[in-house]
Amino acid sequence: MPHATELIAIIALGLVLAFVCGMVAQRLRLPPLVGYLLAGVLVGPYTPGFVGNSELAGQLAEIGVILLMFGVGLHFSIGDLMAVRTIALPGAIVQIAVATAMGGALALAWGWGLGAGLVFGLALSVASTVVLLRALEERGLLDTDKGRIAVGWLIVEDLAMVLALVLLPALAPSLGGKTEEAGHGAAHALTELIGGLVGRGLADSIWLTLALTLAKVALFVALMLVVGRRFVPWLLDQAARTGSRELFTLAVLALALGLAFGSAELFGVSFALGAFFAGMVLAESDLSHQAAADSLPLQDAFAVLFFVSVGMLFDPGILLREPLSVLAVLGVILLGKSLAAVAIVLVFKHPVGTALTIAASLAQIGEFSFILVTLGLSLKLLPTEGRDLILGGALLSITLNPLAFMLAARVEAWLAERPDLARRFERHGADAIPVSEAGRPHRGHAVVVGYGRVGSSIGKALASWDLPFVVIDRDRRRVLELREAGIEAVFGDALAPGILDAADIGRARLLVSATPDSHQARRLVEIAREANPKIDTLIRTHSDAERRRLEEGKVGLVLMGERELAFGMTFYALRSLGLKEGEARLFVDASRAESRAEPPAETEIAQSTPELRPHKAEAAEG
Repeated sequence: MPHATELIAIIALGLVLAFVCGMVAQRLRLPPLVGYLLAGVLVGPYTPGFVGNSELAGQLAEIGVILLMFGVGLHFSIGDLMAVRTIALPGAIVQIAVATAMGGALALAWGWGLGAGLVFGLALSVASTVVLLRALEERGLLDTDKGRIAVGWLIVEDLAMVLALVLLPALAPSLGGKTEEAGHGAAHALTELIGGLVGRGLADSIWLTLALTLAKVALFVALMLVVGRRFVPWLLDQAARTGSRELFTLAVLALALGLAFGSAELFGVSFALGAFFAGMVLAESDLSHQAAADSLPLQDAFAVLFFVSVGMLFDPGILLREPLSVLAVLGVILLGKSLAAVAIVLVFKHPVGTALTIAASLAQIGEFSFILVTLGLSLKLLPTEGRDLILGGALLSITLNPLAFMLAARVEAWLAERPDLARRFERHGADAIPVSEAGRPHRGHAVVVGYGRVGSSIGKALASWDLPFVVIDRDRRRVLELREAGIEAVFGDALAPGILDAADIGRARLLVSATPDSHQARRLVEIAREANPKIDTLIRTHSDAERRRLEEGKVGLVLMGERELAFGMTFYALRSLGLKEGEARLFVDASRAESRAEPPAETEIAQSTPELRPHKAEAAEG
């Protein structure tokens, strides 16, 4: 093939095969990422047929890394991290250390060097944020406490890997690798200047190299936080004032790529770190959402090419040549990391359900692992066998990740029916708070289980009408805050013995299950009705399929959040377009009754996708 068409060929075939394989993966209920990696395998040198130019694909992949890290920085939220810092920060650090040690031990057992063991262990320690967010969103866990902890946990992992990308090149010579090629502009000149001042022998010292690297990174970070956070939003605002969408999009891409390249040339830091901080300072602009929307198509396209290029490096023969090594890698990813996460979360006195969700979230590896592999190969730290084992582990772990979440849900449901057993796993130290405070007896009150966004809205409404209610929540800090605000709150799992009794469930008029966890709802109602057969119940769920299953169990009124939102918006739309209030309300009530009566059209779709996605006919009409 003529050299002039190689670029077109690798982009065209890469995107076409990624689309086809991604669609197949989606139909098989697998993450599209599996399809993208498989597309790379198909055009790689280890499979028959067309072989793409791996060097050219690698350069395109570098753009993918820059845009991927730019997107991570653009969506990075200090607030999300600080909200769960007490568990996510120490938990993620300990888990990274444990997983890195396990991966390093495997590498040393196979006769690799210390540097290879470090890169290999780090690559196995970090999970894919892309895969995690999709898994949490599909299961309605993204806005739950355990979902927020999982996201915060991975934010810490991402930050740790960004630091690793900075330090590994500096440490490479001492770990048996090689330094990156000279020529990083001002950064290289500064290094040479220091070498001339202190002597070449001292300049080559590992500690001086490390100190110099950290100093350059600190200078870059300070410059970005002081100057960048003012200049970048200003430049974006100037582009927006032109009224040209093309110029605005170009400004976003120029900032992402320009700052990444400039940071590497001037400070010697990686493209990834430069792009991450470019996104982070841009996130403070009022135009950040538009910037994210405009850069997303290119970000997605080049990220896909990045995954394709990684797949091109994978030799499927490793699965047959080294099956035991592949199983050992899978053991670290699926079992080692998960068990470590469960132990860490329980040590920090969080519920078993949270521990299981974190464990399932970490039972895979993804984009940062691939970036580390690429860096490890370029520094001559990681052997090609390590690359193949990591890529094989990624493909298999991402494929099996839905099963990990399914197993976690089943174990959580099984433990929910055995609260005594669940309590044995949960630690209650000296700083544990009392389940409830001595107060006046209740009668005719509401018991609100879960005081997140939904539960707190219900509680505020009850309080505004001076109606009595008691909250049950498993979040220690939230319970203390409620008690300080004068709201009666019970600390613990509502399914545990004595917790509902502490809320006087026997004399309550209403039980509200405001948590998104539908697995415990049926058992919760059973326990409540054993103590109070006449109690009214209100259950929250995320899909019509779950609602119907709960209603078949006669648990009382079950509301599906997205559908109730649709009814509210429908009522407003009808009133806005001229219908009388009574007519609009009558129509919405009839629609609500009809939705409860009709069976789901396609069970699989109802269980796996949002309820309000329109059918083709409805979409055409809209």
